[in-house]
Amino acid sequence: MGGNHTQPTFILLGITDAPWAQAPLFGLFLLIYAITLVGNIGLMVLVWVAPSLHTPTYFFLTHLSLADVCYSTVISPRMLTDLLPGDKTISWAACLAQFRLFALFVTAECHLLAAMAYDRHVAVCRPLSCVTLVSPRACWRLVAWSYLVASLCALVYTGCTFGGSFCGPRRVDHFFCDASPVLRLACSDTRGSEVAIFALAAANGLGTGAVVLLSYGRILRAVLGMRSAPGRAGAFRTCASHSVSVSLFYGTLFFVYLQPASRHGGRDKVASVFYTVVSPMLNPFIYSLRNKEVRAALGKCRRRVLNLCRQQRGEAHGSRESWNGLGWKGP
Repeated sequence: MGGNHTQPTFILLGITDAPWAQAPLFGLFLLIYAITLVGNIGLMVLVWVAPSLHTPTYFFLTHLSLADVCYSTVISPRMLTDLLPGDKTISWAACLAQFRLFALFVTAECHLLAAMAYDRHVAVCRPLSCVTLVSPRACWRLVAWSYLVASLCALVYTGCTFGGSFCGPRRVDHFFCDASPVLRLACSDTRGSEVAIFALAAANGLGTGAVVLLSYGRILRAVLGMRSAPGRAGAFRTCASHSVSVSLFYGTLFFVYLQPASRHGGRDKVASVFYTVVSPMLNPFIYSLRNKEVRAALGKCRRRVLNLCRQQRGEAHGSRESWNGLGWKGP
């Protein structure tokens, strides 16, 4: 670990070194990050205050939104800072913490997506078993399992990435501390670490991806057997939008992490933008705002807020009239 003491800081090169592109990218990513926060936090609050959304589907969606907010916040503020002129150094401890939190929440998202696909499969293919298969206790167990596995995997990923010593140039050719660009800076042989990271990433990605594919495959088969054309079309639209989101997330993850270390390059940055920045912004719109239940809950909350405002305005007006009746004219 001596190298970590002699090389206590890294330099994040960022998403681009072209000065003309940094200001437009800063504005774009700032807007995306703001939409991500508003969309995901808004969805969590809506599910919390709307009793009609207290179902397994939206229970999993709130945890998906939490994971999206967390790992987007781990990545985006630092990326935005590095698009501005100034110091781009990051300490070894901060780099390690960023990567560990990122690995935790991204791995948790993989397992949450699998849990959501399983929930949809039960709802469509085995509706009579929903009470037992996706009971509140079962839902909490699936979420706890997701975070437990993600925590253990994050420890392994972090140990493999930062367990050696670092020397030579300290320039991380990325916009965040990811495994491959950090391992390039190591003094010692990293083949064992690369194999371990690849194997664990493959187990997580392919395992949860298989659950998602099997679940949606069975859902598709059940949808094709529907006699109602409108119901079949609506189910197709839902499955198609979910498939786009899952394909974007898993496709870019597989491209970055399930390829030999020798093939990593500049395209990794572009792919990483999709699963770290774009996917967290799209998820609340794809998974929830298209649903009738969410739109209905939003309408009820809006009417409730408007009624509360009218009530408070009426109370204030009544109080003012009472004071006027006592001879106070006000300002």
